[in-house]
Amino acid sequence: MDTKTLIIPAIDLKDGQCVRLRQGVMEGATVFSDDPSAMAKHWLAQGARRLHLVDLNGAFAGKPKNEAAVRGIVEAVGGEIPVQLGGGIRDLETIERYLDLGVTYVIIGTAAVKVPGFLHEACDAFPGHIMVGLDAKGGKVAVDGWSKLTGHDVADLAKRFEGYGVEAIIYTDIGRDGMMTGVNIEATVELARPLHVPVIASGGITNLDDVRNLCAVRSEGITGAITGRAIYEGTLDFKAAQALADELSPVVI
Repeated sequence: MDTKTLIIPAIDLKDGQCVRLRQGVMEGATVFSDDPSAMAKHWLAQGARRLHLVDLNGAFAGKPKNEAAVRGIVEAVGGEIPVQLGGGIRDLETIERYLDLGVTYVIIGTAAVKVPGFLHEACDAFPGHIMVGLDAKGGKVAVDGWSKLTGHDVADLAKRFEGYGVEAIIYTDIGRDGMMTGVNIEATVELARPLHVPVIASGGITNLDDVRNLCAVRSEGITGAITGRAIYEGTLDFKAAQALADELSPVVI
């Protein structure tokens, strides 16, 4: 396991293109590239040690919609770095297909909340390959592409899912995602502190100060951060961000 804080570039896929949303609104998508494979190669060349992919169409439709683009990205990085993928994953067959394509980690989000038995089955069937994505606002979990806020407490679900054997928890503060307002460090630490599995922060990372703040709490179990709009719009230099994270992250024995 990487003992340094990972800064993980996001490639969000919509209709085969690389886009970013603001607070999960599909109609507000900004297209950054029509060649996701080339974008993956770019981040690899910049020193990325993992990629985070989201099938946005799949997240809203409840089934994979950008499989060709995912295949192209996996082939582009050639197994040099792990690829994690979420969006529209609702059954074991889909997980198996993605793992066969070369995806390293499959992220289950909505289905984990709506059908907890499915997440448990997935962890049993594919140990070491399942992450869970918990998207929350005000401590409550959202599902269906963030379109519905549930009454589930994010901390309670995280603890339960840890017991299922998930590899990591990806925590998104949906009030900040794509808004360039900084990471909600306090909420992320509150979630991570009682857990034993790693937590990856997502939503709001904007500049090097956010990287510094994240590295300062790595000992709480926050092992990485996903960044999207900031590295595409230029407020965060990815190469500099990962270099700073490497410099500041404490060595974990």
